[in-house]
Amino acid sequence: MTQAQVEPTLYSFDEFISWYPENSEIRYELHDGVIIEMPKPKGKHSNLTGSLIEQLLIIIRQSGSGGIWTIPRESIVKPKRKKSGYEPDIIVLNKEVLAAEPRWESESIIQNPDSVKLIVEVVSTNWRDDYYDKLRDYEEMGIEEYWILDYAALGARKFIGNPKQPTIFVCNLVDGEYQMTSFTGNTLIVSPTFPQFDLTAQQIFDLAS
Repeated sequence: MTQAQVEPTLYSFDEFISWYPENSEIRYELHDGVIIEMPKPKGKHSNLTGSLIEQLLIIIRQSGSGGIWTIPRESIVKPKRKKSGYEPDIIVLNKEVLAAEPRWESESIIQNPDSVKLIVEVVSTNWRDDYYDKLRDYEEMGIEEYWILDYAALGARKFIGNPKQPTIFVCNLVDGEYQMTSFTGNTLIVSPTFPQFDLTAQQIFDLAS
């Protein structure tokens, strides 16, 4: 006897937000209506994310934007696709624009691309989400700058070369499309949002140690 396939329950963005467990230690995202439990960051992933946040906060303070730009502990980005919602590893927000976000104070939801200065995703085993789905949706939203940090070289060879090597992509929005620039080894990261950033790709990868 062939067992019937059970179709997953599909959720709207608002249904996902209502479902999301309060004070959950597990992160969830909504991908085309399906609720996905995100891999819990461990070891190098956590070290890299935490250390990069520290570096970005230093630059923000030194640039004089400390009272304007902020990196929240958590937030959910609502793209234009009605059945998706993402929780970035790092998001830099403009507090001057954030006040106009209707769902920020009550639900930590970001809908306006002008609220966002930078989104960073640190690649895990679900690397296709970062290279395909999120790149597409952040681009469509109009997020000005998006970084993909593939410190473990998990992405496809068409992105990070053959043999694979740890790579950082800085995706900068130009005429509504992302221009992707790759950085490896001792190449200095060039960021339109953070022109003061003076770390190489390898120095960022070393933050994971």
